[in-house]
This record gives sequence, C-alpha cells and structure tokens, in this order.
Amino acid sequence: MSFIGNIVWLIFGGLPAAIGYFIGGVLFCISIIGIPFGLASLRLASGVLTPFGKSVVSRPSGQGVIATIFNVLWLILFGWAIAITHVVGGLILAITIVGLPFAQQHFKLIPVALFPFSYELK
Repeated sequence: MSFIGNIVWLIFGGLPAAIGYFIGGVLFCISIIGIPFGLASLRLASGVLTPFGKSVVSRPSGQGVIATIFNVLWLILFGWAIAITHVVGGLILAITIVGLPFAQQHFKLIPVALFPFSYELK
C-alpha cells in the first residue's frame, strides 16, 4: 500500500517538493559553510520523495552541541518557512477524506523540516 501512496504522492506534489529540496541542497553545498545544510536538505529531499512507509526517528548523532547550533540556524533561516508549507499543505489536503493520508505525511514531515539535524525519516 505504501508503494501506491508514494506513486500518488509523487504525482500530486511530492516530486516538485523533492526537486526543491534537492536544488537547495546542491546550492548550499557550493560553499564550505553551507555543506552541512546542503546535506540536510538532500536528506530531506530523499525523505519527501517517498514518505509513505517511513517514520520520523531521532538521530543518535543529532543530540550534540553542533547539531543544536545547526538546528537553531536552520530553524531561524529556513525551517519555519518549510514547516509552514507542510502545515498549509496538510490542512488543505485534510479537507477531503481522500487527502487525509497525504495530509498525515505532510504533518509527519514537520519535525524533520524544523530540526533536520536531530530527526530523519527511516
């Protein structure tokens, strides 16, 4: 069932979102300072590409001081806008019964979008 959900997700918005994360990740990786943020964005791209069948887990390496600093920077610069996008997308999809599984995927992606150095999709 998750295969079908991922296919429909890709057709109705998952692919453009993943492409956006991918392009952002590549652009961040151009500078040395942006590499950690670029890698986080690339991880988000792979998670957004196929979210069905995955769950949000805490990263064991994402609990240190550096991860906290990166999470705060990410939250201030990008995370809040990405999270708002997932909230709005989820609320729009939650209006219909057919859209509920897709709204659930948007809501599941919010913690990862806010704190990508502490959470990941597995």
